Amino acid sequence: MFDIGLQEMLVIGVIALLVFGPSKLPELGRMVGRAMREFRRASDEFRQTVETNLNLNDVDPVGAPSSVPTVETAPPTATFVPSSAEPLAADPPAATATTAPAEPFCAQRGSRLFHRTDCTWTARIPDAERAYFQHVAAAREQGYVACPVCEPWEPA
Repeated sequence: MFDIGLQEMLVIGVIALLVFGPSKLPELGRMVGRAMREFRRASDEFRQTVETNLNLNDVDPVGAPSSVPTVETAPPTATFVPSSAEPLAADPPAATATTAPAEPFCAQRGSRLFHRTDCTWTARIPDAERAYFQHVAAAREQGYVACPVCEPWEPA
C-alpha cells in the first residue's frame, strides 16, 4: 500500500515500542485495528450507497429473482379501454382499475422506484412496462420505493 518493506516496519515498531512502552503497545494496536475496521465499514457503506443511487432505475436482469413482487395490474392500453360502442366487460371493477390513465403514480415493472405520472423519469418507461397506482400506500405495498427526483407523496 505505502511500499513499506520489512526493514521500515521494524524501525516503526521499535520507535513505537520506545515511545509508548510495552504495556501500552497492545492497547494501541487494538485501537488502530478498530479504527481501520470502522473506516473500511464506512467506505464500503458509502460505495454501496453510491452504486445503489447510480442504478436506481435499472431493470433487474431477467434470470435473477426480483425482490419486488410482480404487479398484478395491467398497464392501460387501447385494447383494454372500452369505447362507447363496445359492451362493458363482465367484471367492471377490474376494467376500471387498469384503465384509469389519471392515476397519479406510475412504476416500471421489475424496477424498484415509483414516480408521479408527471415526473421526467416516467417518460422513459415504455407503456408496456408501466404499472399504475392510485395511492402511495398501494405502491409501497407492492415493494416500490419513492423516486428521489419527484418525491411522490399524498396529502394527509
